[in-house]
Amino acid sequence: MELQFEGEEGLQPVSPLGQYFTSSVLSVSNLGVLETEVPIDELPAMSLLQNVFLPISPRFSSIMVERRGKKHWKRVEVKLEDHVNIPIFPSGLSPASYDKYLDDYISKLAMERLPQHKPLWEIHIIKYPTTNAAGTVIFKLHQALGDGFSLMGALLSCLQRADNPSLPLTFPSRRRSQPWKSENFVTRVFSSVFNTISDFLNSNLEEDDQTPIRSGNDGIEFKPIAVSTMMISIDRIKLIKSRLGVTINDVLTAMIFLGTRLYIQETNKSLSKARGTAIVLLNTRMMGNYTSVQEMIKPNSKLPWGNHLSLLHVPIPKLLTNGEEQFSDNALDFVWKTQKIIRSKRHSLGIHLTAGFLEILNKFGGHEAAARYIRNTLKKSSMIISNMIGPVEQMSLANHPVKGLYFLVVGSPEGLDVTIVSYMGKVRIAFKMEKGLIDPPKFKSCMEKSFEMILEASEKTAVQKN
Repeated sequence: MELQFEGEEGLQPVSPLGQYFTSSVLSVSNLGVLETEVPIDELPAMSLLQNVFLPISPRFSSIMVERRGKKHWKRVEVKLEDHVNIPIFPSGLSPASYDKYLDDYISKLAMERLPQHKPLWEIHIIKYPTTNAAGTVIFKLHQALGDGFSLMGALLSCLQRADNPSLPLTFPSRRRSQPWKSENFVTRVFSSVFNTISDFLNSNLEEDDQTPIRSGNDGIEFKPIAVSTMMISIDRIKLIKSRLGVTINDVLTAMIFLGTRLYIQETNKSLSKARGTAIVLLNTRMMGNYTSVQEMIKPNSKLPWGNHLSLLHVPIPKLLTNGEEQFSDNALDFVWKTQKIIRSKRHSLGIHLTAGFLEILNKFGGHEAAARYIRNTLKKSSMIISNMIGPVEQMSLANHPVKGLYFLVVGSPEGLDVTIVSYMGKVRIAFKMEKGLIDPPKFKSCMEKSFEMILEASEKTAVQKN
C-alpha cells in the first residue's frame, strides 16, 4: 500500500546533496551509537518506532524513485520488522569478548549499503554487555535523509531526560567565532580572494601523499574498519580555550592535527612532512541550538531540515621540529595555525565556488557526475572531521539511561574519519580507521598525548602572562 505526499504524483524532489549521496559511486550513512546504563531486555522498539520515530519526518517512510533523471521521495508503507535487527552472539562471554563482536558488527554495518527498496534507515539492538555499556543501540540513517544536525534532532526526539522526562533537554550555547577585527577591509578582501582561488584549486588538483593514515587504495568504503574512541572533559578543553583565547573547535581540531602528525612521525619518520588535508564538514545554517523537527520543517525556518553542509578543505599543519625539547612549541603552533587556517577558510568564497561548480555538473552531467566529483575530493584527502553538540543532561531511551554516545560517518572513500560529540559535560571523539593500515591503540595514544601537550603548553603560557 502506497501513501501519498502532497504534490504532483505524490512525489517530492530529493535535494541535490541527497541525490549525490545516493549515487552508484557514493552512498554515505551515519551510525549513531547509544550505550545504555542498564541491560536491554525489553526495549519496546516497535511501538517507539511507530509512535515516535516515523512521525518525525515523512522521509523515514519514503523510498527514492527516479523520474526523468531526477530522484524523488515516494511515501510507502513501512514494515518495521524489516528495519529492526537484534543480532545473536554466543552467550556467556566476557564483556571484553563482546567488545570484539560489537566491533566486527559495526564494521559489517559500515561496509553494507542500505537497500534502496525500503526507507533508508535501520536500528540494531545489541543486548550483550561490553566494557563500555550494558547494552548498545545503533541507528543507521542514510545521509540523504538529512545531515548530522537534522538527524541529531530526529534522534533526540526519541529520547527524554533521564532525571525528569517532563523537562526538555538543554544544550551548550552555540556561538560563531569572532570576526577578524585586527585586519582592515582591503586586507580581508585580498585574503578572501587568495583563499578562494587556493581552496578551489587544491580541492580539484592536489592529492594527499600516501602515509601511515592514508593508503590511497580504491574501494576503502567496502573494506573492514576499526573503531576507537576517547573521552575528554569539556572543563579541561575550556581551560585551554580561556588560556589561549581560542574556540573549543580550535582546540579539538588542533589536537586531532597534532595527534595525527605524531602518529605519522612515530610510524614512519620520513613521512612526517608529507602533505595531508582534512575535510571538515561545516554546517551552513544560522548557528543555534537544536529545535523540534516540527520547527525544522516549517517554511523559511532558520534551522531547516535537510542537508545544509559544505566541505571545508583544511591543510594539516606540519611539526616544527622532531625534538622532544620543543614539543611545547609544536603544541602551541598547531593551535595558532589551526585557528588561522579555519578562520581564513570560513571567509573564503571557495565553498560557494565549489557549490556552484556542483550545480553546473548536476545540470549538464546529472547527479552521478556531481557525486563522482565529491567522491574524488574525499578520496584525495587524508581524513574527514565532523562534530555535533549533544545534551548537557543524561538522556533515556524508553527508560534505558544512556551513559555514552558517539557517531560514525560510513560509506565514504577516505581511510580516516574523526567524529566529535559532546554529552553530559564530556566530549566523545570516535576514530573510524581503515583496518590493517592504522594501529588503533597507537593512534589513540598519540591523540591523548597531543591533548596533554596542548594542555601543558597552555598552562606555561598562562604562567608567563601572569
